[in-house]
Amino acid sequence: MSVPPSVMRRIMRELAELRSSPPEGVRVAVNEDNMLDVTGIIEGPEGTPYAGGYFRVKFKFTDEFPAAPPKCWFTTKIFHPNVSPTGDICVSTLKKDWNPSYGIGHILVTVKCLLIYPNPDSALDEEAGRLVQEDWNSYCERARMYTSVHATPKVPPPEFATPAALPAATTDAAAPTASSSTASADLKTSATLASLPSAPSLTSSPPLPAHKMAISATAAATAAQPLQCSPSNLSMTTSSSLSSLSGSEKDKGKERLTSPAPLGTADSNVASMGGGGANKAVKRAATAGSGPAAEGQKRKKALKRL
Repeated sequence: MSVPPSVMRRIMRELAELRSSPPEGVRVAVNEDNMLDVTGIIEGPEGTPYAGGYFRVKFKFTDEFPAAPPKCWFTTKIFHPNVSPTGDICVSTLKKDWNPSYGIGHILVTVKCLLIYPNPDSALDEEAGRLVQEDWNSYCERARMYTSVHATPKVPPPEFATPAALPAATTDAAAPTASSSTASADLKTSATLASLPSAPSLTSSPPLPAHKMAISATAAATAAQPLQCSPSNLSMTTSSSLSSLSGSEKDKGKERLTSPAPLGTADSNVASMGGGGANKAVKRAATAGSGPAAEGQKRKKALKRL
């Protein structure tokens, strides 16, 4: 059966969403040769007599979809008050409560909820409805027997190999738990590290040889001493100071520099050396002045003494 292109596009979009992010316990199987051949698979909810079973629901779409709900029925035998022996499903979502915004996923989730909360007031299976109201344990035993015989495969359907999408509420609730777990793990790690002995620093350098240690000590001592003024620095400082003086101060400085000063030790030594040279020059002149005439006079004086 063919459907309008708009209906086909709607079905294709819903099937793609269910494949990429299926609800918990719900999957779809599609015939690749006929995209309208859609089968929903519902995993029996835990805590119910349907746990462990996988129930298949067949879909049949009409030209009126999504304005009208598709036809759905169970192809897996099940003992349930709202499911007839032929597989018809009695649920208000597929009848008066249908909304065009609903789709394949919404229908499958609603049927799954029906397995958890059966409604005996609108029973299609009278025997199952009576047992639900009168003998709950007998109803559970019989439903469990149907599940084990007709709905429990040896291996789960391959469609359930894809993990279900987590609800937003579950994700938000898991975030603080993960944060608290991380914080507690950090505290345990810090306590463990604090209890360990301190390890030697990996950045410490090996000991230096004796001669390098001496050189380092000398360099450190030199660096610790205050800077001293060298003669060149002193002369440069003096020159700059003199150049910054005013004209009158420069003149005063010149007068102070030209004033006579007493001879120091070095000047007195020079003077004494100069005086000794003069005496020697006088003696040499006197010696040079004595000639043959002087020798004659000396002899005459000597003869007179005799």
